[in-house]
Order: sequence, then C-alpha cells, then structure tokens
Amino acid sequence: MPDFTTFSVLFFTRKLNRNKEELSIYARITVNGKCSEMSLKRKTLVNDWDNSKGRLKGNTLKVRELNSYLDQVYSKLLDTQKKLLDKDSLITAEKVKASYLGLDEDHKTLRDIIHYHNKKMKNVLKWGTLKNYYTTAKYLEKFLRKEKKTDNIFLKHINYQFITEFEMYLRSYKPKKGQKTCGNNGAMKHLERLQKLLNLAVKLEWLEKNPFRNYSLKFEKSDRQFLTSRELEILVSTKFKSESLERVKDMFLFACYSGLSYIDLRELTTDQLVKGMDGKDWIYTKREKTQQSVKIPLLRAANAIIKKYEHQNLSIESNAIFPVISNQKMNKYLKEIMQSIEIRKKITFHSARHTFATTVTLSNGVPIETVSKILGHSKLSTTQIYARVLENKLSSDMGKLDQLFEQTTQSRTN
Repeated sequence: MPDFTTFSVLFFTRKLNRNKEELSIYARITVNGKCSEMSLKRKTLVNDWDNSKGRLKGNTLKVRELNSYLDQVYSKLLDTQKKLLDKDSLITAEKVKASYLGLDEDHKTLRDIIHYHNKKMKNVLKWGTLKNYYTTAKYLEKFLRKEKKTDNIFLKHINYQFITEFEMYLRSYKPKKGQKTCGNNGAMKHLERLQKLLNLAVKLEWLEKNPFRNYSLKFEKSDRQFLTSRELEILVSTKFKSESLERVKDMFLFACYSGLSYIDLRELTTDQLVKGMDGKDWIYTKREKTQQSVKIPLLRAANAIIKKYEHQNLSIESNAIFPVISNQKMNKYLKEIMQSIEIRKKITFHSARHTFATTVTLSNGVPIETVSKILGHSKLSTTQIYARVLENKLSSDMGKLDQLFEQTTQSRTN
C-alpha cells in the first residue's frame, strides 16, 4: 500500500428545493484529495443538523436512530476501504463508493452482462442473431439451476471449469420431444456467444480477465449440400400438383439462379428491380445480414419466375415479389420436394445459395471474384467456403489443358 494514501468520510447536507425546512444528508468520500459523493436517502430538519460534527443535535429517539445509521455507514465505508486495500495497491473514491453500493465488479453477475448486452444490442444486431443470444441465455439458466443449484452467478466465479461443465451440459442435454439435440457446432455456437458476453464484461471492467483465454472452440467442418446440374434439371422439369410445393420450388429455384438468401428473398420488392446499363433486368439490394450492397444481373430463368408471380395477389403496400412463407415451413416443404424427386440430400433453403455459387456460376467458368460480388461477400475467403471444384469442371479444364499440349506438340512436329 502506498504511504501517501489518505482516506476520509464526511457527512454533509444540502437544501431541498421543495422544503426549506428540511435538508438531504450526503456522504463525501475522499481518497488522496479526490472525492466522490452519494446521497444517503435520509432527511433532517435544518435546526437539527450540526455542521461541525457532521451529525444531528439533540437526544430524541429519531435523532439517536439517524446518528446510529450514520455511524454504521461510516463503519461500512471504512471496511470497504480496507477490503479494497487488501486486494488492490491503488484505490479511488469512486471505487470505494461503487463497492459500498454493490456496483463494482465483485457484484456484477452473469445475468447483468446478458441483460446489458441484449439491451444495448437491440437496435444493432439483427433479430435472428439477437434471438440466438436469448437461446444461449436460456441454456445458461437451465445449466445453473440443474448443475449449480442457483439461478445466477457472479462473473468473477466463472472459470475454465465452468466453461467445460457448460459444454458437457450442452452435449448431454435432452430437449423436449420434437426438438433437436445440440450437436458439436451448436454447442460451440453457444460457447462462442458466452465468450463474446464475457469479452464485453472485460471491456466494461466488470471482469478482470476472460476465462476463455485457455479454452479453444472446436468447430467441425460441415459438408454443405447443393444440387448438381442433373439434380437441378430434374427439379426444374418436375411439376407439383400441390400449389404450396410448386410455389416453394419456384422460390428455391429463384434463389439458385440469383444467389439470394432466404431473408433477402423475403424482403425483395419491385422497387429493387431496375434496368442496368446493359438494358437488362438487375436486382439492386442490400444484404440484410451484412448491409453489403449487392447488384445482381438476372438470368433468364430467374426473370421467368418473377414474371410468373407478377399478377398474384400480393400485398400492394409492401410491393413484395414473392409470397414467402416462414423459413421453417419452407424447409419442411423442401424436404418433401426432395423426397418426391428422389434426391437423398439434406437440402435446406440456404442450399440454393450454395447451388448458385457452385453449380450455376463457378462450375460454368464464372470467376470467383464475380461470384463474391453477387453474393455480397466483403472477403473473397468467405466465397471460397461455397466454392466446389466439380468433377465435370475438373474434367473440362484438364481436357482443355490436354488439347493445348496436343496443339503445341503438333506445331513442333510441323
């Protein structure tokens, strides 16, 4: 502890605007000449206060009780200062006040950081992302109740052991009937969100260091499904009697030909259809996920699907192009569609984006830089996730190379 550390507590009063006969009592904490003040939420009459002593005058029961309370506050502030000195080499008046009021890092809890994050990020994060944080919070709540027999925990008590126990809980958790169990990547996503919450707590100085510093998130590379050229042709040529299935098929095909994600397709309006400099139809939009501007020249197949839905009774106010249903229902219908045309792949609506990147563009010689622009990626490395070297493209490229060698050999012979 530094020799020059000084500490004092002074009780004083301020006049109330509403009542000139009463005073409000405050405490002033001073450390090394710098002070911090706080209201004690107590009042006294002007004639009862002794400025020189910082206490009330008289011997009535009310005066004795209030003076006793001030003595308790003084004693607690001294104890708070002592605890901080035992723990830290440097204290401040604000630090003593925060610790006394229970607003310092020792009193911040997991629930506090979750509430702070969700409140601050409400207008920053997309609803889908924020909803994922709510889900992680629910898992944390269940974990605390079952494994720790509590409904909350101090941030300073979260350590490496807490993280590994939470991981095991996620892996072994058995949901209600009809819900999916948490796989490896699902568990890692929940842990990733917890890591971000604790990083925020460190930045806010609610936590000294992040317990994730010795923990590594281990994501498994998933095999992203897409339709091959042959499978895409089968889907195009299949007509469904069910109006719902036919509609979902059309919207999925449009995404295959444009690279739009589900949310961008849902938000697509007639205002975003424009004529480009080449006189052809384009989509000018902004990706909902990243707010990245996207310009997509429409293929004839995509344009034909738009024309098919031009005269449908859609909302006049929204100018929506397609009658989009929920993503869950869309995926449910897609599962039915794939089963009916005997495609044994786990195809979701997002598979259309992979199909566009792999089968429709890259395998037909469209440069990856162009595909990246259409998909609205800010980094080329993101597009490479979608990039697939298909066998027919590989065969075609090597065939061209072989032909080039043959021509070179013949020219040398001649």
